[in-house]
Amino acid sequence: MTSLEIQTKYYNEAIRYMDNAKEVLRKVGKEDKFYTDDKYVKMACGTAYSGVLVALDGYLLLHGVSKPKKGRKSIQYYEESLGKIDRSLLRYLNSTYEILHLSGYYDGLAHAPTILGGFGLAYEIIEKIKPIA
Repeated sequence: MTSLEIQTKYYNEAIRYMDNAKEVLRKVGKEDKFYTDDKYVKMACGTAYSGVLVALDGYLLLHGVSKPKKGRKSIQYYEESLGKIDRSLLRYLNSTYEILHLSGYYDGLAHAPTILGGFGLAYEIIEKIKPIA
């Protein structure tokens, strides 16, 4: 697979996840600056974070990093791999992990500006693999 094919495949898949996550958030009402339904917030955050991981898989593949031979990929796998390639992108990952995965998905954080900030960080990561034709 060429670099452009990898970028296209992983970018399109990551964007599909983000589109799905945004659609889920549209179903949630807001009071003041807070979403009113934890279930949909958790679902949207989990989906968005999954899109980030898809983008990172493509990014790492483009940089010659192979998947671990045993077990699942963990946050430590992504942190160690990115730490060797792009420390700036690692900071984006760590913030996205905290906001979308831990606070949004696990804890059900309902503060809309924070969740939307996490979505913004997710898009920053995904843009790193955007194909330029």
